[in-house]
This record gives sequence, C-alpha cells and structure tokens, in this order.
Amino acid sequence: MDRTERIAGEMRRVLSDIIRNDVKDPRIPLVTSITNIKLTKDLKFAKVYVSIYAGEDEKKAAIEALKGSSGFIRRSLGQKMIIRALPELTFVLDESLEYGSYMNKKIDELNQKP
Repeated sequence: MDRTERIAGEMRRVLSDIIRNDVKDPRIPLVTSITNIKLTKDLKFAKVYVSIYAGEDEKKAAIEALKGSSGFIRRSLGQKMIIRALPELTFVLDESLEYGSYMNKKIDELNQKP
C-alpha cells in the first residue's frame, strides 16, 4: 500500500465523520457514505466518490450541497488531519452500488426463467 492510498483511507474516515456530524445541510440524507477517494500523487486534488441512498432529485441536491460546503469540509479536514498539502475536494456521485444491485436483480430474473 503506497502513501497516497494510506492518506486516502484516513481521509475517507475523517470526511465521513465530518459529513455525518459537522455538516448541517438538510439536503444531505442520513444514508450518505464515502465509497472511495482518488488522490493525486502530489496530494493537491482529491476526487471523493459519494454513495447516496435516495431518489434522483435528492442525490443531485445532496451533491450540490456537498459542493457548496466543500470549503467548510476542507477546513474541517485540515483541523482533524495533519497533512502537508490539503487537497482540493471534488465530490462525485458513485452509482456503482445501485448498478451492482440492478445487475444482481437481472441475474436473478434470468435464473428464474424456465
């Protein structure tokens, strides 16, 4: 495991805590989780993949709320993590869980056909 992966793992834990406990935006549902973080080698940029269990409109609103709160989230991250360079955060909706669930449903349907 290289250095950026270790930092990304710790950042994922801290960001999840910040979003759950510190961000007070009602557009962010309770069932919001950070699924992955892709950090550049120089730690200047981080793409944060977020999974949200809600309808399409709520997902879009939650991503907009996270983008709007990115300054606050980044500042909180800097207070909770000792890191040389604080990355610029980009929030991206991760739909891989929904896609996996959809594919499982399709496979089950195919298995039940005679």
